[in-house]
Amino acid sequence: MEVGPLSEIALGIVCPMASEGEGAVRFVGAVLGRCQGFRRVRFFAVLDTVSRDNTLERLRELEREEPRLCVVWAPENRHIVDAYVHGYREALSAGSDWILEIDAGFSHQPEEIGRFFQEMQQGYDCVFGSRFMKGGAMSDISPIRYIVSRGGTLLANFLIGTRLKDMTSGFELFSRAALEMVLRRGIQSRAHFFQTEIKVYCRSLRVVEVPIHYRSPSPRLSSSALMDSFRQLWRLYRLRRTGAL
Repeated sequence: MEVGPLSEIALGIVCPMASEGEGAVRFVGAVLGRCQGFRRVRFFAVLDTVSRDNTLERLRELEREEPRLCVVWAPENRHIVDAYVHGYREALSAGSDWILEIDAGFSHQPEEIGRFFQEMQQGYDCVFGSRFMKGGAMSDISPIRYIVSRGGTLLANFLIGTRLKDMTSGFELFSRAALEMVLRRGIQSRAHFFQTEIKVYCRSLRVVEVPIHYRSPSPRLSSSALMDSFRQLWRLYRLRRTGAL
């Protein structure tokens, strides 16, 4: 079922940032430039104490000139998941109909945003970016990070019964109802596995993947993040086996 025109839709963009400097300003401009025609657009840049340069100040300056930008200062965040959830709640509170999640630093490409909007207009609940489907790619990352991302997808699909080509990507677009459902379920992961956890919760919805090109000199994946991934995957597997998922 197709939805109405973009002019009837309020878009919220959720983007945690840390130590981006001048790049934060360029990224906000590039993303907003690809989000035209909506009834309303709000870009929620979420920052906390992990950011240790002048990113907050630069974005505050831009916020005074750019009414679509909302800088969210959240020093109470305990980990990366808190930053995203804080952004989700801000976007929902602002009345967003669609919520676009995108990583800063141009690791996700603003020029690919239009693909998400085109698919969402066909009536999907979620549109997920995929690096592993035809047309998708990863570059400037370590072999270990590639193996973790690819292997995590294969393992999650095998254990949980999902069918996505990419279970670990963080470039995605949600309907309001889909994201509200995810938050009601509750995100238990405390590290990057939360992207997989969200996709598991959305598995029964109308979802589609679009190819994306991920570019990033990936930071080291901590042992605690890997342990969190295995714990949460095992939890979801047990829930599936008992019929509680």
